[in-house]
Amino acid sequence: MRVVVQGGGRRGRRAGLAGVLWAGAELAVTVGVVVLLLVVHQVWWTNRQALAAAREEVRELERDWALPPPPDRPDSGDSGGSGGSGPSVVPEASSASLSAGPSVPARGTAPRASAAPPVRESAYGVLRIPRLGVVVPVAQGVDKRAVLDKGYAGHYPGTAQPGAQGNFALAGHRNTHGEPFRYINRLRAGDELIVDVRGQRYTYVVGRTLAQTSERDTGVIAPVPRSTVRPEYGYDEPGAYITLTTCTPEYTSTYRLVVWGTLKG
Repeated sequence: MRVVVQGGGRRGRRAGLAGVLWAGAELAVTVGVVVLLLVVHQVWWTNRQALAAAREEVRELERDWALPPPPDRPDSGDSGGSGGSGPSVVPEASSASLSAGPSVPARGTAPRASAAPPVRESAYGVLRIPRLGVVVPVAQGVDKRAVLDKGYAGHYPGTAQPGAQGNFALAGHRNTHGEPFRYINRLRAGDELIVDVRGQRYTYVVGRTLAQTSERDTGVIAPVPRSTVRPEYGYDEPGAYITLTTCTPEYTSTYRLVVWGTLKG
């Protein structure tokens, strides 16, 4: 006797469709978890790593500065050099409180002649922003991986050294990798920016800010800083300046935010 089952094909198709939908849902959840982990790593973990490394670098510099200077040796020429072809605004650039640490013994109160640039991509100074609680190493160069991703402030090659006539220009991340410049938009005229190098302290006073400009606006880090995109922002007279640059808006690298200061006399 032959038995005929009605509707079996339709039920089979439904079961197959349900299996496909279930597999798709599992795949979507897996992808979502992976993306979430990547975001956590980029936004949270990189900050922890960079902040810890930056704190340790500040401590190392201050310990080194506390030691007696080495005996004078014959000049062997420039030990590093900037390695750059000239000023350019960095493609990409939380503020965390770091221990202020001991201050260096002397304070620079007037522009001095530029010394030979420090070794490329090495930390040689400390930037302190009291209003924001920021204490961050300053390194030569603005290479993303070698300097900025370490949570350092990077010194633009070709710009002045701390305390010198001209423009001591720095770049730093606004988001991820320590975020040292995340809140520089909160700086106001009169706030201090303190730069320590071995045996010297230079205090700059914030004067002007530029909330947004092009990433190619190299005028903001010129010796006399003035925006080439928005020329109503900047300075007209030679002096000893400091410039902080970072990305804006937050979590993008579309534009640049700029803060300028002048050396305190």
